[in-house]
Amino acid sequence: MHIGLVGLGKMGNNMRARLRNAGIEVTGYDANPAVSDVADLGALAAALPSPRLVWVMVPHGKITDAVIKDLGEVLEPGDLVIDGGNSKWLDDEVHATLLDAKGIRYMDAGVSGGVWGLENGYGLMVGGDAADVERAMPVFDALRPEGPRAEGFSHAGGVGAGHYAKMVHNGIEYAIMQAYGEGYELLEAKGLVEDVPAVFKAWQRGTVVRSWLLELMVLALEADPKLEALSGYVEDSGEGRWTLEEGIAHAVPMPALSASIFARFVSRQGEGSPTMKAVAALRNQFGGHAVKKA
Repeated sequence: MHIGLVGLGKMGNNMRARLRNAGIEVTGYDANPAVSDVADLGALAAALPSPRLVWVMVPHGKITDAVIKDLGEVLEPGDLVIDGGNSKWLDDEVHATLLDAKGIRYMDAGVSGGVWGLENGYGLMVGGDAADVERAMPVFDALRPEGPRAEGFSHAGGVGAGHYAKMVHNGIEYAIMQAYGEGYELLEAKGLVEDVPAVFKAWQRGTVVRSWLLELMVLALEADPKLEALSGYVEDSGEGRWTLEEGIAHAVPMPALSASIFARFVSRQGEGSPTMKAVAALRNQFGGHAVKKA
């Protein structure tokens, strides 16, 4: 199988490597010529066998909009485009309609795994037609973690369902990170616990709070036990806000998520909170997100 991949940043470059390791031929395009396999999207289309499959992995919003529009000019009827970035689910219908007018198929894929995906695989939530899902299944199987397909991949529903599922996933992630951060601050504030990193490490087996995020918290604390190198300033990439907006729209109470988002806003008004240093450290661990140094 041979696919095109647009966007070779932190995740896209690792995805290209994982796909190639699985025996899938990948031609990648990026605005940075140092990492790109071809000069432009036209050359990408020319390099792929028909019907083409192109995976888009660029920042959501205007950049994704532009890439989808440009692909519509160089691809042909019967080709398939998959948006694997963190696009808002409402954008998927717009993109699908634009490409459908040209006979080009469209799917959305929520992707979780961050900078660790090359080694561990990516959790995938996809939206689209069942026939398109089946067509792209070799790619999904190469990207997902080893083990049962159902534990690392889901066909969530029609177009938009994959990004909607990933949005909710990230909303849950916000609240979990906030809880770990608050627990870290309390353990440090009391002073009774002499080795806080050791406590977090001991929670990794046999406890009800064990998770991959906990493992990443341990890695952050092993590198900087007091998180002294971080400022406690925490950004948000948008999906937590979108999830909360959906909760409001459907009268679903989401106090844990709303509190975690507002805590991030507070972190930008004054730096130094141990809780928010922990949240910043976790974002950096799983996604390579930028942090502000102390």
